[in-house]
Amino acid sequence: MKSLGIKKLYYSISEVSKITDLEQYVLRYWESEFDELKPAKNRAGNRIYTNRDIKLILYIKKLLRDERYTIEGAKQVLKTYAPDTGLGEQLELINQPKARMKIKDEQLRSDVTEVKSFLEDLLKKLN
Repeated sequence: MKSLGIKKLYYSISEVSKITDLEQYVLRYWESEFDELKPAKNRAGNRIYTNRDIKLILYIKKLLRDERYTIEGAKQVLKTYAPDTGLGEQLELINQPKARMKIKDEQLRSDVTEVKSFLEDLLKKLN
């Protein structure tokens, strides 16, 4: 299991595309095919994916691309799918080396910015 550091609550479709190494149009198509895959939308109408959504996408990708299920066959398998829902879970990026590198860079920038902001706020409170 690969840790991404501070875990985000929501990801944009472009972030999910990079994480899963799937084109955005594929993600949108899978939403129309798989009832289990229904990301929420923000006020602007943009899709917002959770870690649970990403795990489901990676599972669908495994079924369709690695195990060679048809969409109908994958739908049958998904009827018994029960994703991990533990609060402490970390997003797994198994067999996703290209996505892993991109995410590490983006996540590192995000983490550094968050730490910087935290330290600035702490300094303000101490002064």
